[in-house]
Amino acid sequence: MPKQHTYVLGLNVYDHDVSACLLRDGAIAYAISKERITREKHASGFYKEVVDYCLSAEGITLDDVDLVVRNSYILPVPEMEERMLHQDMPGFLPIAERNEAIKHPLFRSKSDKVVSISHHLAHAYSAFAVSPFKDGVVMIVDGVGNYRADAMESYAEDEASPLARESESYYRFDDTRLECLKKVWMEPARGLLSDEFYNMPGLGALYSRVSTYVFGDWNKCGELMGLAPYGRHEQVGHLLEMKDGKLHVPFWGAENQQPFVLDSGSWDKSPAMRHWEDIAWRVQDDTENVLLARARWLRETAGAKNLCIAGGVALNCVANGRIARESGFENIWIQPAAGDDGIAIGCAYYGWLEVLKQRRSFVMDHAYVGRRYSDAEVAAALQSFLVRIQIDAKRSDNICRDTARLLADQRVIGWFQDRSEFGPRALGNRSLIADPRKAEMKDILNSRVKHRQAFRPFAPIVLAERMKEIFEGEEDSPYMLIAKPVRPEWRDRIPAIVHVDGSARVQSVREETNPMLYRLLKEFEALTDVPVLINTSFNVKGEPIIETPQDAVSCFLTTGIDHLVMHDTLVSKTAMHKVVTPVMTTFGDVATIVSSATQDGSRGGG
Repeated sequence: MPKQHTYVLGLNVYDHDVSACLLRDGAIAYAISKERITREKHASGFYKEVVDYCLSAEGITLDDVDLVVRNSYILPVPEMEERMLHQDMPGFLPIAERNEAIKHPLFRSKSDKVVSISHHLAHAYSAFAVSPFKDGVVMIVDGVGNYRADAMESYAEDEASPLARESESYYRFDDTRLECLKKVWMEPARGLLSDEFYNMPGLGALYSRVSTYVFGDWNKCGELMGLAPYGRHEQVGHLLEMKDGKLHVPFWGAENQQPFVLDSGSWDKSPAMRHWEDIAWRVQDDTENVLLARARWLRETAGAKNLCIAGGVALNCVANGRIARESGFENIWIQPAAGDDGIAIGCAYYGWLEVLKQRRSFVMDHAYVGRRYSDAEVAAALQSFLVRIQIDAKRSDNICRDTARLLADQRVIGWFQDRSEFGPRALGNRSLIADPRKAEMKDILNSRVKHRQAFRPFAPIVLAERMKEIFEGEEDSPYMLIAKPVRPEWRDRIPAIVHVDGSARVQSVREETNPMLYRLLKEFEALTDVPVLINTSFNVKGEPIIETPQDAVSCFLTTGIDHLVMHDTLVSKTAMHKVVTPVMTTFGDVATIVSSATQDGSRGGG
C-alpha cells in the first residue's frame, strides 16, 4: 500500500518548554508542550511524551515520519546527547527519564532522517513559514539563543567571539528563501560566581534579569509587564540604551540593591515595592523603545511592508502594540507560540521547506492544534463515584445560550471545547470565562481560582467585528499578543478587563476560527449588549493550562469555579461537594481519582 502522507516532526528539547509539532503534508496536524501532559510548568527534559502524543493523535508510528528536526538552545542536540551519556545533567535529563531516553530511537540517532538546527533560525521559520505573507521581514528577540559557533545562518561579519550567544536576529524572506540581515550577540559574563544568563548584556536577558530581581524568577516576564504601569516615570536610570544603532546595557550598579529573596517574607508587603514598580516601568519603557527603533530600522533597511515576530520577547503585548501602531509596517503577524515551545513549529517547517524542498501552502490562522477529546472521554472523566456524587451533569441543546445566561448572572465558567491551544495563552478552548461588567469580578476570579497578584490584569475576548468600537487601533489581535487602549466610553462598562493604564490585552474572535466561542460572545451580547468577556487560562497559579477532560474536572472540583462546560455538557456542583472534596484532597490526589475513571488513566492518546 503506498504511503499516503509526508510527515515532519519538529522538536524543542531538553531545556524549558519541551514541545513537538507534527506536520502532515506541510500543514500543522498537532502540536503540544510537555507541560500540558506532565503538569509541570515549563517542563524540561526528554521529549518522549510529546512525540508519543502527536504520533498517537495521528495514528502513526515513528517509522511513518519522514524527517525529524530538533533544537536545543544549550548546545546542538547531537553534542548535548553525547555529553548526557557521561555527565549528570538533571536539569536537562532527570534521573527518572534517563534510562527511557537512552533506549529511545531518537536519542543519539545517526539517521539522516534526524536533523538539528540552531535556535534563532528555528524561531524565524516558526514565524515567516506559517504567516499570511509571501514576503517581508522577521524580527527575533529572546533571552538567549545558541552560541555563535553553532549558528547556521550566513550573516554579515562582526567581531563577536565563538562563545557569544544569540540575542536578536533580523531576516528578510521571499516565499521560502530566508536571508539574515543582522544578528546581535551577547558575550559571556565573567566570574566563577557569575550566573552567566543573569549577567548577559542583551535585551531579553536584561528583562529576565529584572524579573529575577523583582520576583525571584527569571520567567516572570509577564508579571513584570503587568507591574510596569504602576511605576513612576524616570525614577530609575536607563537599563537599556541605543547609541548609533548599537544596544548598550549599563552596568548593574549599587542603586539596585533591593532584590526579592524567596525566604524574605511576603512579596506584596515588601518595603521595596515602590522601587520594584519603578524599575519595572523603566525596563518596560526601555524595551519598547529599543524594539521600536529596531523595527523601524528593519523596515527602512529592507523596504518591507510585512513584519513577522517571534522569540520570547514577542510575548510582550504592550511592546507589540507600539510596534503595530508606530513602526510603519502595514501588516504584522506574531507567532502565537512565540516562546521556545514554538521552536517545534520552526524546526518542522525548516525540515519541510529547506530539507525536503517543499512549497509553502499553510497559513496558521489559529492555534487550536491539540488533539480532540471525544464525548465519551468527557463522560468518562465524570464517572468516578467520588466525582459523580459531587456534580450534576446535564446535556444542553444550546450550550452557548445557557452558558451566557450563567455568565450574565456573574458565574465563573470553566470552558473546555475542541482542540487545545498551542502556546502560553488560553485562546478560548481551555479558558475560564467571566462577565467583565463589574470590577469586582477580577477579585472574585483571583480569590476563587487564580490566586494571582492583585496588580495583574485579566484579558478580554471580543467579537472581531466590534473590536474597533471598543478598543483603539486598527490592527487585529487574534492571539492575545497586542495590548490596546480601551476607548474611554467603554472603560466603565467593562472595568474588570481594564488595566491601571487604561489598556487591555485583547483577543479578537472570528466565527470561522472558533465558532463555539464566537456564538458564546453573540449570546452574551444579546443578553447584555456587551460583546466582551473575560478570558483567562483554565488553571490555578503555578500550574500549566489544562489539557484533558480529567484536568478540567480536577481543577473544577478543587477551586471556586461555579460551572464547568465540556462540549455540550453543563456540570454544576451539588451540596455534597463541600463534604467530599476536602476528604479527597486530604486522603488522595484529586487528579488521580478523576483519571482512574477512564479506561487506562492515560493522558496522551488517539
